[in-house]
Amino acid sequence: MIHLSREGAVHVLTMGAGENRFNRAFVTALAAALDEVEGQGGPAALVTVGAEKFYSNGLDLVWLAGDGASEGGAFIRDFLRVLGRVLALPVPTVAAINGHAYAGGGMLALAHDFRVMRADRGYFCLPEADIKLPFAPGMSALIIAKLDPPVSRDLMLTGRRLGGAEAAALRVVDEAVDADQVLPRAIERAAAMADKDRATYSAIKRRMYAGPIRLLEEGAVG
Repeated sequence: MIHLSREGAVHVLTMGAGENRFNRAFVTALAAALDEVEGQGGPAALVTVGAEKFYSNGLDLVWLAGDGASEGGAFIRDFLRVLGRVLALPVPTVAAINGHAYAGGGMLALAHDFRVMRADRGYFCLPEADIKLPFAPGMSALIIAKLDPPVSRDLMLTGRRLGGAEAAALRVVDEAVDADQVLPRAIERAAAMADKDRATYSAIKRRMYAGPIRLLEEGAVG
């Protein structure tokens, strides 16, 4: 469900589980891929992308109501910690948003340093107000840290969907491009920054996003 490859110094993490919903198996595989990226020395950057028409549709609510019900808040805490890892990753990160990025999928994209989105199809959406799932403290802090205040307010309170062009206009993403350019452009952006010193880059990010990182790493759910 997670495939990690290299394009020069850029690690390309491809999510290939259909809607790429977060359940125990998916989060475990994602964490293992992050371990591999962090464990390799030399110049590096990370790009994440979906294999099909979804970037990620967020938490696997069917699994959480069924086989995952016994895990309760433990799984949510682990998911939050993965978001924190991406946010604090000591190498440049770019989300190649090839399709829908909903709820937790949108937050995964926001945890990256930069975002490139498909212009013609697919939506960015934070629908928690409509699906009756309040944002965990770290989620709220992440969204507020990454988006302009009126934008974070509107997206969090209304559940409004944004296409690529509108997401770029509102600075939710850095670029909206043709579908066949999403991954190449994300790799190009990542490659241009792959030689950043890891210790310096990590310190800068941890100071920029100290509050969200702390809450996500703590796994605070309420």
